[in-house]
Amino acid sequence: MPVIPGKTPDPLAANVSAISRIEAASSISRGRCERISDAIAGFSGSITFVWIHLVWFGAWLFVNATPSLPKRWHFDPPPFGVLTLVVSLEAIFLSTFIMISQNRQQMTADRRNKLDLQINLLAEQENSEMLRMLRALMKHHGLQPNPETEALAEFTDPERVAEVLDNIETAGAN
Repeated sequence: MPVIPGKTPDPLAANVSAISRIEAASSISRGRCERISDAIAGFSGSITFVWIHLVWFGAWLFVNATPSLPKRWHFDPPPFGVLTLVVSLEAIFLSTFIMISQNRQQMTADRRNKLDLQINLLAEQENSEMLRMLRALMKHHGLQPNPETEALAEFTDPERVAEVLDNIETAGAN
């Protein structure tokens, strides 16, 4: 983010810009197959997809099940074996494309979670350091710090927090 002389940089704009760059880099790094899978998954989740299928199935059923039409037009008479085959193949491929897209989205979400965790840990460390500095200032001025502040001034050990969470979840499962 460019800094304009005499103007304070906007942290919100800088953060939004940084996240936009991260998202763009993630999008650019997708392979051709992933882009195709995302496009197919996106289209299959649209109302246009639904309307196309309604028209397609309706026309298929009308042509093949209407007795007043010439028999030579009935390319897939009831019980519509070809339609069943086509729809089954479409379902197989659509579910595969959707799963590929979901896997990529999950990897993106996992990356965001790791970034979020790292930022939270850094913020916690910064807050602990500020509390220690505040405690030192209070002692310098002869003031007694709050006991809760003393506990909060200690660095949080993520491994210890994970251990406590695991113990609580294990106790709750029993």
